[in-house]
This record gives sequence, structure tokens and C-alpha cells, in this order.
Amino acid sequence: MELNIDEDILKAYGFTLDIVNLQQIGSGHINRTYLLSALQNDKQYILQNINVHVFKDPFAIANNIEAVADYLKANNPDYLFPAPIPTLHGELMFAHHGDYWRLLPFVANTMAYDTLSDPKQAYEAAKQFGKLSRLLNHFDTAVLKPTIPGFHNLSWRYEQFTFALSQATAVLKQNANHEIETALRHHFIVDYYKSYEHRKDFPNRVMHHDTKISNVLLNEEDNTGICVIDLDTLMPGKFISDLGDMMRTYLCAYAENETDLNKIKIRLPYFKATVEGYLSEMANILTPTEKELILFSGKYIIYMQALRFLTDYLNGSIYYPIAYPTQNLDRTKNQLKLLNELFENEKILQDIIEECLS
Repeated sequence: MELNIDEDILKAYGFTLDIVNLQQIGSGHINRTYLLSALQNDKQYILQNINVHVFKDPFAIANNIEAVADYLKANNPDYLFPAPIPTLHGELMFAHHGDYWRLLPFVANTMAYDTLSDPKQAYEAAKQFGKLSRLLNHFDTAVLKPTIPGFHNLSWRYEQFTFALSQATAVLKQNANHEIETALRHHFIVDYYKSYEHRKDFPNRVMHHDTKISNVLLNEEDNTGICVIDLDTLMPGKFISDLGDMMRTYLCAYAENETDLNKIKIRLPYFKATVEGYLSEMANILTPTEKELILFSGKYIIYMQALRFLTDYLNGSIYYPIAYPTQNLDRTKNQLKLLNELFENEKILQDIIEECLS
């Protein structure tokens, strides 16, 4: 596959096309990512193009990461935080014809998985995401800018859904009638969140906001956690964003594109491993209110994702890439089934949480 990367981008970091090997990598749908191997010394780097359609203010990303990197360097210098490498002119990114590029260190002897195959992986990943937030417990979140405004704002996502519903064609509404009714019936999740939102012991923290398994590096030999990657959505948020997203993506053996809803089940060992891993780092700093909302975090994020898929379906599928016309509706059904599994197993799951907290 021809890569078509302008040599000026490489020169900004001291490379030329003849002294590097480039290979496109990664399963992410947002940014284009390449493995850059320097032929003269065998050093490897990650070269990445930031998607400005999703991240409309790339400098917010760069400034957030720099602020966090500086804080960690001063307070936890041994912590591995793979921040971008400056250009030869000391810039955080290289702007080129409206595109923004960055170079990141490559962390050797690690693996980034697309799917979980062992509860240990869930434990280690959850531990790493928890560790990052714990180390930043005293960091001033007001320093950070939202890189995607409203990203995990459930009230706003619900408003987007109801507006899409008011504008949708009769055919789309008819096709999604059951899912629309289910989404409307679960509005109590929004109200429940609002009842906690402004409590003093429900603070804003530095959150990753995209805690899928592929965004953490594990040791390739024993799967112990090494570090967190893909820091574009590192911004202020509630702890439920990170833990909830882990529940959404770790608990079921099948992702949101699975259409056989009978397969959408919660794997209890993965739930316990996720909660244990997260609490191994965060238990001592979570407030009583936060501990009360551990299970709710999964409901919050899963419901939000169901709303986002349903909203996109009603809008004509203009945001999420689709392979067939009803894919976003199928994704909605998938997430609503996962949400129902959380409610159906609530007593078992809450008992596991209490066990982990004790």
C-alpha cells in the first residue's frame, strides 16, 4: 500500500524518506497511525495524523498532553507517559497544509489488543487507567480544555436524540420504533445523573474518556500493564466516564457490531477483574458518592452509546461509518441489550462491587 506522506512532515522531525521505513498500523477509526522505523539506528516511533474533523482544535490536545506530561515529570518522574516528541523547532505538532502531525515514542516489547481474551487483561488495563487518574488526583483540571466538547455529556446526547427524533423520516422512526420507546423509557438514567452531577464529592478528574482495551499497552510476555496511550480525549470529566467505558467494552465477548443479541451477555469474571483493577488504584481517592455510582457508571455510558447510535440512525447515518443501511440501528439494539443485562444482573454485580470495596 502506497503511503503518500510528504517528506516535509518527516523533515520536521529530522528524517527523510530514504532513511526511514513507514508502515500503517492500528485499528483506530479516527487518526491515521504509522510505525516509523529509522534505518540508521533501528529506533522506532509512532507517526500520527490527527483527524481535524473529529478534533477541531488540535492545539487543545497538544496543550493538554503537555500540561499533564509536565506535571507527571515533576511529581512522578518514573511514570511512563508517552507524550509527543517536539519537532526540531520545538513545536508540539507539525502543521502541514491544514493537517496536524505528531511523533510519539514507540514502547518496545508491548502489545495493544483489539479484544480481551483473559480477565487478567481487563484487570491490568483497568489498573492502568485508574493509575493515571490517581497520579493526577491533585492536578488542576481547570488547566485542561475539552478536546471534544460535550463528549460524555448525557443530557446533551439525550437532547441530540430527541431533536433527531423530531426531524427523522417516518420510515426511519417506524423501523426504530421499539428502540425509540426503550430509549425514551430509560430517560430516568439522565435524571439520576443530574441528581448527583453537582455534588461536592462528585468531582471533576482528569479522565481518559476512551478506555477500550486497545488504548493500553500490556507487556507482551506476561500481559502486565505498562502504560496508557491515545491521549487525545484526556480532559476533565467524572470518573464514571472511564470506568463506564471499560464496562461497556470489557464485559461482553462481542462488540457493538454483533447482531445476534443472544450473544450479548456479561462475563462476570471480566466484571470483577475490571472493578478490582480500577479500585486497586482508585479506591483510596474515590469519594463515598463515587463509590455509590460504580455500577451506575456502566449504565450511564452504555445508555449514552445506545443514544448516539440511535441518533445517528435517525439522522441518516452521517457520523458512524456503516457497512449496510441499518447497522446503526443494529448497534443500538446491541447496546440496549447490554444495558438490560446490567439491570438484570444488578444484584450480582453490586455484590461483586461491595466485595471489591471491602
